[in-house]
Amino acid sequence: MTFDYKILNEIKGYSDFKALHRDKLPLLARDLRTYLVEVISKNGGHLASNLGIVELAIAILYTFSLPKDKVIWDVGHQCYIHKILTDRKEKFSTIRQVNGISGFPKRSESIFDTFGTGHSSTSISAGIGIATARDLKGENFKVISVIGDGSLTAGIALEALNYAGAVDKDFIVVLNDNEMSISKNVGALSSYLNRILTGKIANKIREDIKKTLQMIPGGVGESLRKFVKHTELTVKGFVVPPGIIFEELGYQYVGPVDGHNLPLLLETFDNIKDHKKPILLHVNTKKGKGYEPAENAPTKFHGVGAFKIDSGDSLKSSSNISYTNVFSKTIIKIAEKDDKVVAITAAMPSGTGLEEFSKKFPERFFDVGISEQHGVTFAAGLATEGFKPVVAIYSTFMQRAYDMLIHDVALQNLPVVFVLDRAGIVGDDGPTHHGMFDISYLRTIPGFVIMAPKDENELQHMIYTAFQINMPVAVRYPRGAGRGIALDEELSCIEFGKFELIRDGNEVMVISVGHLFEDVQNAVNSFDKRVGLINMRFIKPIDENFVEIFKKYKKIVVAEENVIAGGAGSALLEFAALNGITDFEQFKIIGINDKFVEHGSQKFLREKYGLTYDNIKETIEGVLNA
Repeated sequence: MTFDYKILNEIKGYSDFKALHRDKLPLLARDLRTYLVEVISKNGGHLASNLGIVELAIAILYTFSLPKDKVIWDVGHQCYIHKILTDRKEKFSTIRQVNGISGFPKRSESIFDTFGTGHSSTSISAGIGIATARDLKGENFKVISVIGDGSLTAGIALEALNYAGAVDKDFIVVLNDNEMSISKNVGALSSYLNRILTGKIANKIREDIKKTLQMIPGGVGESLRKFVKHTELTVKGFVVPPGIIFEELGYQYVGPVDGHNLPLLLETFDNIKDHKKPILLHVNTKKGKGYEPAENAPTKFHGVGAFKIDSGDSLKSSSNISYTNVFSKTIIKIAEKDDKVVAITAAMPSGTGLEEFSKKFPERFFDVGISEQHGVTFAAGLATEGFKPVVAIYSTFMQRAYDMLIHDVALQNLPVVFVLDRAGIVGDDGPTHHGMFDISYLRTIPGFVIMAPKDENELQHMIYTAFQINMPVAVRYPRGAGRGIALDEELSCIEFGKFELIRDGNEVMVISVGHLFEDVQNAVNSFDKRVGLINMRFIKPIDENFVEIFKKYKKIVVAEENVIAGGAGSALLEFAALNGITDFEQFKIIGINDKFVEHGSQKFLREKYGLTYDNIKETIEGVLNA
């Protein structure tokens, strides 16, 4: 399939884009949508959100002067147009590929990427920080933070919105409302009012009235000021209700604006760009705009692998059931027999495998939005009343609720089950999404149980076991398909806190943590009986039988997909030291050594960082022969 990019081909970099006549911008928007679909159909990526902000990105980048002016894209997965138009068009075909450009804003990649994002709801905090630094240095540039309506639900976003409005700085927040209708777009009337409310003359009149009223002494002036403010809010509130909320927080509210009406967006940004006060521009967009499969199924095309352009059908398939699907089936099976089981997720029912649960038990399913902190404490509250909450949040996003895990769950010893999908190497989304830290950040919390299954069958039994333990429990498992292991029909408990001895040995004991087990087992099996193997299915508590293992074996190899610092290997070394065992000849930990892992396929990254059969075998051989 060949594509004709008449306007996009005229652009080599940002300066060429800025030199385009405005009349060409709608045609550029068409080209950009086609180009997005072409590249992402091959590489995978975040499609629906990027299709939805094409006109918005064009308008921002055309109106303002980057990199002097600073634009922060919240979450960052909708930064693709920004990257194409800021000197990375020629590299865009490499997005999310090994040695290619990142799928998220990355400061080390380009001077146009003001702030690195990947987790949601941070753009307003970062933006007001940058605006404050600008004023402290006496510089002059604009700061624009773009945030979605979903991201605005998070505590950090609301805290930042409150603060930024109060400090009264030159700062623009663009609210990209692409799903949840905060208010209706009332068409031509709304557009007309936006032109009135944002025009330079109207704003000069508004400021002049305020100054005049401030000059009137005593109670008369105060009464007039209240009357004018009330009248202004009443009239604007009748047309655009959310404006009242934002104006009370200290912003001049503008909107809602049709986010796909490029001339209107350009006019609106022209009108507000010279204001020196906090402004909130409310823009309505449609996820997946311009590509029918994505418009019809925006959730499916939020983060997508390679697909067929004509149909939107995936090009990748696996005959093996995924770990996520195993969790989905297991939690439904458990909930069918126990009506106290409830499920919670933070805006990701599909990604975490809870979508089927929500359909089967709608009254027992709770999507708290992008509010991981609230979700964890909400679960704690449910647990105090005898319910059995399971909280399904990706490993990397659970980091956002660390204080709640300690203070609200563990300190009170509440039996909440946490399932941490995407633990370990995630792949193309890169360092903001790898689940490299969960063992380390959970292991330090008193009373927390941590488990990691060696395969999908063990996962279902671990989830069942978690509900039998009257303590906080976390089960971590990777993204993607399982090994193809048959699932037992009946769920059963795993003996609490006990490792699984797979094979005894004479000289070296290899300890496998989680899903690396298949490669570890194959590596161990390539040696004779000098090498043994343990499945460390409980990372915490550590099995007391390790005392006998460490007395018998003075050569140890631990393999885990987590950072080495504070990981399972570190836990075993601490355990050995506390039990007076310090005379190891060799103690090797295979894991990620003090590094943020870049983006790339899971296969490539595991090979690069030595988490594969070949490296594990080589490490065992080195220890054996030392």
